[in-house]
Amino acid sequence: MTGASDELDAMSAAAREAGAGLMRHFRDRGSLHVELKGRADFVSTADLESQETLRARLLGAYPAFGFLAEEGAPAQDSGFDGTRFIVDPLDGTTNFLHGIAHFAVAIALERRGRIVAGVVFDPAKNEMFSAREGAGAWLDGERLRVSTDRDLALALVGTGIPHSNAVDRHALYLPRLAAAMKEAAGIRRLGAAALDLAYVAAGRFAAYFEFGIKPWDVAAGSLIVREAGGRTSEPDGGSDFIGSGNVLATNGIVHDPFIELLRPRVG
Repeated sequence: MTGASDELDAMSAAAREAGAGLMRHFRDRGSLHVELKGRADFVSTADLESQETLRARLLGAYPAFGFLAEEGAPAQDSGFDGTRFIVDPLDGTTNFLHGIAHFAVAIALERRGRIVAGVVFDPAKNEMFSAREGAGAWLDGERLRVSTDRDLALALVGTGIPHSNAVDRHALYLPRLAAAMKEAAGIRRLGAAALDLAYVAAGRFAAYFEFGIKPWDVAAGSLIVREAGGRTSEPDGGSDFIGSGNVLATNGIVHDPFIELLRPRVG
């Protein structure tokens, strides 16, 4: 397990370095160059610099690994052995650009199709969520455990609302939001999927669901949830949430009831 521990240490150090760069840009947002990739889809100098920091640090330490990230084409050298980093250099870009201090750096390590390590770092709050397969989930050295909520009427639920560039998902999402609103103590849309997953692992949310997100949004956080004792799936119970981009994460106790809650109703 030493190698896996070394990899997780390298991922944590890279996330902290990238996060420090993000905070410098956050304090001086007026000088950022921002481009619109598509409707409600932004990229800034901060995203790109964070990604290059992560690429340099991670591939500098592990040059044979692949590198899949939000900005740009995947990278891998001729020695690629089925192991790669999956990286979101700035999860919560819209929050970041509007001065809302809720965003993260997320890094997962995938080996032959399995996520074996993950970190989600919130630089504004200096919170490092991490997990290694089979070794538990942690927040800055403290063991993470999911909530023990059994009654959704007492539980807080996180979600992600489809943007205006995803009108095809609005009809899919809105009835499910309405169903969750009727049952949960409260719904929160915080705008950073990786942190939503980390909050399930930390017991802050009993459940989180979203449709149409990317592998780098969910890969690291999904492992952290599972290693904290929770459960992840697609909202209909399927297993390919990284591939489909549709995810439900819970404390495990409310998982099956939540699948039923989100099930489309006929008539």
